[in-house]
Amino acid sequence: MRTPGPKTPGPRTPGRGALALLAATQLLLILDTAIVNVALPSIGEDLGAGAAGISWVANAYLITFGGLLLLGGRAADLLGHRRVFLAGLGLLAVASAVGALAADAGVLVAARAAQGVGAALAAAAAFALLLVLFPDGPARHKALGAFAAMGGLGGVLGTVLGGVLTDLLGWRSTLWLNVLAAVLLGALALRVIEGASSPQSAKSLDRPSTGGRGFDLAGALTGTGGLGLVAYALVGAAENGWLSAPTLGAGAGGLALLAAFAVVETRTARPLVPPAVLSRPALRRANILSALGQMTLFPMFFLVSVYLQSVLGYAPLGGGLGLLPLSLVVVAVAPQTGRLIFRLGLTRTMTLGFALLCAGTLWLALALTPDGGFLTTVLAPSLLLGVALPLVMVTTNVAATAEAAPEETGLASGLVNTSQQFGSVLGLAVLVAVATTSTESATAAARTDGFRAALLVGAVFAAVATTISVRLRMPTPTPAPTTPGPSGRTTVTTPHHGDHPTR
Repeated sequence: MRTPGPKTPGPRTPGRGALALLAATQLLLILDTAIVNVALPSIGEDLGAGAAGISWVANAYLITFGGLLLLGGRAADLLGHRRVFLAGLGLLAVASAVGALAADAGVLVAARAAQGVGAALAAAAAFALLLVLFPDGPARHKALGAFAAMGGLGGVLGTVLGGVLTDLLGWRSTLWLNVLAAVLLGALALRVIEGASSPQSAKSLDRPSTGGRGFDLAGALTGTGGLGLVAYALVGAAENGWLSAPTLGAGAGGLALLAAFAVVETRTARPLVPPAVLSRPALRRANILSALGQMTLFPMFFLVSVYLQSVLGYAPLGGGLGLLPLSLVVVAVAPQTGRLIFRLGLTRTMTLGFALLCAGTLWLALALTPDGGFLTTVLAPSLLLGVALPLVMVTTNVAATAEAAPEETGLASGLVNTSQQFGSVLGLAVLVAVATTSTESATAAARTDGFRAALLVGAVFAAVATTISVRLRMPTPTPAPTTPGPSGRTTVTTPHHGDHPTR
């Protein structure tokens, strides 16, 4: 009579604590993008800086954040996901403290650039941790829904908190909030992430990837430098003009470095971005769709807030609160996105999301009037956009990471985060330029015409994405090989999560 051996414990499912921690990190990083923007006028008055200098308080963060996401994701694979996550939060806290104590604009801009570095490391590692801790399927869809909800809520909370803190405690309090939040999240990560991991996923939390020994220094320098210069050109285009010497010079230099990066990656033994990864059609298309989605969504938040303030006469706080109904819809819909994917399939849900995004943006553009009100012009289309946002965000993230092997989670995170960040920056630069060139006078009617034209361009981006999403095809699952178990029974070797079919 055979004595049954000890039962092998199944993989532990990450608890709500890990998801709450990672989602809160996403909330903090998105909030930080918006909260300082509201405080910029107070910063300029306090530090005696002009409009050009103060604009770089926001731009420095965007450039380093966008330029280093890819490197941060790969560093997470090579050095350990939790280690890079904690390093990013630590740098964010220190840089925020330096900025809060800054006596002049130069120190503040440098601190904001360092904040962007910390945010890039933390964002890429947090997304990679999510992929490690939550396997492909309903659990990951739910986690990605939480990320989408926090992203949508972060922009609004940043606007609201920026106004409240600046009015009550001064602009420096917005940076001290970062310090407090980053320290708290870092302390929780030391306990929550390790406790939530399974024995399999724990291997990648603090240990370097065994398949990634060696570092592609040439790729890191050319890739990061190229992305940074392109980001510099995009954020400067709205201020200096698309044909200005700084914009053209930075853009040309960035594209040249990215071309050199492409050559380096084909010749190095340990590439930062293996060409085989980029050869995956579903991954390429998903990253393009992620960028297109942000090219419509991110500028829409900005344009609606400015319209409410500059045309309808709302205070800055009122402009932020005007986006609150949209954010509440995002929070309500995002957790249900996984169920919708299960019922309709990934491609159909994605196409539905982009179609709603196109319809909502078009509706909003046509509803704007110079003498309207929030209830008659903004509310209804913004609710439709609140439904579209999580559908677009969750499905594109699922598609962009479905093929990632365990040792590629940081890379997949860096790629999709970079696509989203550059989509946001590019969309904002293009749509703000359209809104500005369409405005020939300072009248409310002219400003409304400019906002309408910009939103119509955003609707075109969403329409293009809808067309592309229809053709998205996820890879078919690899059959699981069968191997004889130690007692003669047949066991099935489960393929990695990227091989699971996504409907």
